[in-house]
Amino acid sequence: MSGKRHVAAATALCVALFPAGAWGTQLTSISARFSPERLGAPTALSLGFEVHTPDGSLPSALTGLSFRYPPNLGIGTSGLGLATCSPAKLSYYGPKVCPANSIMGSGSALAKFQVSPEVSEETASIALVAGPSQNGYVNLLISATATFPVAARIVMSALLLPGRLQFSVPLVPGVPEGPDVAVVSVKATIGGNLTYYERKHGRRVAYRPQGIKLPRH
Repeated sequence: MSGKRHVAAATALCVALFPAGAWGTQLTSISARFSPERLGAPTALSLGFEVHTPDGSLPSALTGLSFRYPPNLGIGTSGLGLATCSPAKLSYYGPKVCPANSIMGSGSALAKFQVSPEVSEETASIALVAGPSQNGYVNLLISATATFPVAARIVMSALLLPGRLQFSVPLVPGVPEGPDVAVVSVKATIGGNLTYYERKHGRRVAYRPQGIKLPRH
């Protein structure tokens, strides 16, 4: 693993991308935003990145991501991830089998792979799910599911630490004797339009979780 790319977003978040092999000439753009963007109010956090090469060739495969943010952002106290989902069940069945109160967000990804002499691509849906943790921190599971042209699912895991979220991306082989699949675009939102459930007077009642609370200053 050689090379890191650090890009600061306008919202004071910092992202490092870890490519496999030599970095070469690759360009990265990062996006981050709050919706709504009001100090002291609950919000959803959207993150995204894109990687491309000037000549349109296949970028290096992504092997890790590291997000850094202000520790007082309130992700760990957002009211998200009240339930947990088994990593094994998530990997085998997908997020549909996970408790509603374990879903923390969603998104999409775009991956490219070499089918000589052309570069093909595939989209995947992303689910952000709370997994079991023994350290007192939220264990965030990232499930990426692709259906066409290749049906596949990978599950990544990371602890949601104060001010930092870092996880490894497993290498996905491409065609035989070809380069690994390269993740070139990711868009994900923590919070947002989620429905949770609680028991009130013996009834199961739906509600919207608060989400990330921005600091007052």
